[in-house]
Amino acid sequence: MFYALERFRATFFGDIAFRSNTTDQSLGLWAYVLYLAVVRHSMEIREATSSDTDAIRSIARDSLSSTYTTFLAEETIDAAIEQWYGDSLTEELEDDRALFLVVERDGEVAGFSQSEVVGQQSKTGHLLWLHIHPDHRGDATGVRLLVRTREALLKQGADAVRCFVLADNEGGNEFYRAHGFERAGQREVEIGSETFTENVYVESGLEGDDEWGAIDEVSVDGETVYVSYGEAARGTRSPFYTAYKSADRHDRYAWFCGNCDSIDNAMDAMGRIECNSCGNRRKATRWDASYL
Repeated sequence: MFYALERFRATFFGDIAFRSNTTDQSLGLWAYVLYLAVVRHSMEIREATSSDTDAIRSIARDSLSSTYTTFLAEETIDAAIEQWYGDSLTEELEDDRALFLVVERDGEVAGFSQSEVVGQQSKTGHLLWLHIHPDHRGDATGVRLLVRTREALLKQGADAVRCFVLADNEGGNEFYRAHGFERAGQREVEIGSETFTENVYVESGLEGDDEWGAIDEVSVDGETVYVSYGEAARGTRSPFYTAYKSADRHDRYAWFCGNCDSIDNAMDAMGRIECNSCGNRRKATRWDASYL
């Protein structure tokens, strides 16, 4: 499938580049637009609503079953689903203290995060669970949801963010360590009638003007870039993130569109960015003297 799509792209890129006939160029361009529609997978992250309850339960079950069965019995997983995502889920979605975000890939819910802001004088955001459907793991869906959840918690007034993951979940622990967090302690959590240990993660210490260190290695159009999710610019559809040529973040390379995973974009002298693949845009960041 991938080979066929690459041949498809190469063929019509050739049409655009080498054919002089205007009609042929138009056909090639439209074919490439069709190619983008097939290859690019749109992503939307939004707050969950009551219509998402079934999807949340289903993804939680699939996520727990694929990750935790080595140390959680099936009846324990059933009890966890009923305990956290049972009949009270609709009420919890409407609770101002709770934050549920869902991530959609191509119009279908592919994962969700469950968080809360605690405290009065000093508020802390608690990321309690981040579940991604097994079919969407490894394609940056989880990283993007982590980034947007962190942003939402800070926007709600949290001074810091803590993440919780069962100590026996090796993949989950590695996920947080790889994306700017370090273990700060442990706590006990009850699942069904059993008690388990959770590791508590906090953001790694930052020095000077350093940004939050969530770096992801991404392959885009045959190139490998390193996307810094801590360096974001708000877009009309999704944020733009700074992309580097190396993991040490020394050489800025491009803007990575959070809506369609493309680096094909343009920025003008006023700081406006527009993604050439999906139309995501960032407004100007400074005044144009010609309008004063």
